Amino acid sequence: MSDPPSSGQRGVIRWAARYDLLLTIVTLGRERALRERMLDLANVKSGESVLDVGCGTGTLAIAAKRRVGNAAAVHGIDASPEMIARAQKKANRARVSVAFDVAPAESLPFTDGKFDVVLSTVMLHHLRRAAREQCLREIRRVLKPGGRVLVVDFGKRTSDHGGLMAHLHRHGRVNLSDLESLQRDAGIDVIKSGSVGIGTLVFVLGES
Repeated sequence: MSDPPSSGQRGVIRWAARYDLLLTIVTLGRERALRERMLDLANVKSGESVLDVGCGTGTLAIAAKRRVGNAAAVHGIDASPEMIARAQKKANRARVSVAFDVAPAESLPFTDGKFDVVLSTVMLHHLRRAAREQCLREIRRVLKPGGRVLVVDFGKRTSDHGGLMAHLHRHGRVNLSDLESLQRDAGIDVIKSGSVGIGTLVFVLGES
């Protein structure tokens, strides 16, 4: 795929190498634990097909591939060609087969009912409201009946939240109730929601 970034995005991150370094810094070296926490929240199991929407440099998609096994398909899409190029290099180095494509989150290049699980992590706050709604409709479309979607993003900061991760994302946050509404409005049933347990990150787990 070579679709241009959607106009629904406020900005497309081009600095892929520095992005990985930033994640290491803001998670205080706990990026691996964060990835596994997200896969646990989504209850990703062996043999399931997975899509990572807004996959960045591919770290979560690669971790998902290791969990689901060689027989299962894992795809990652991002609007940034630089992110996708780095993701593919990382997958090649890790010797895992993940299909990465450049594509906008509001127009997923997949057939209906293709995936068991769709992941979207710290991506929705980059989109305008209408684009967020379209993204969730697209996620619902590509989910199998009974499939799951996990959305993770930066929630509101309170006095209990601190650290570098909280400070760096003052510019982009999504209310937990808004994340729940987005899923419900797209025809997705909310199963569980709450704090991820790291910084201000919140999650909503839904089922088609």
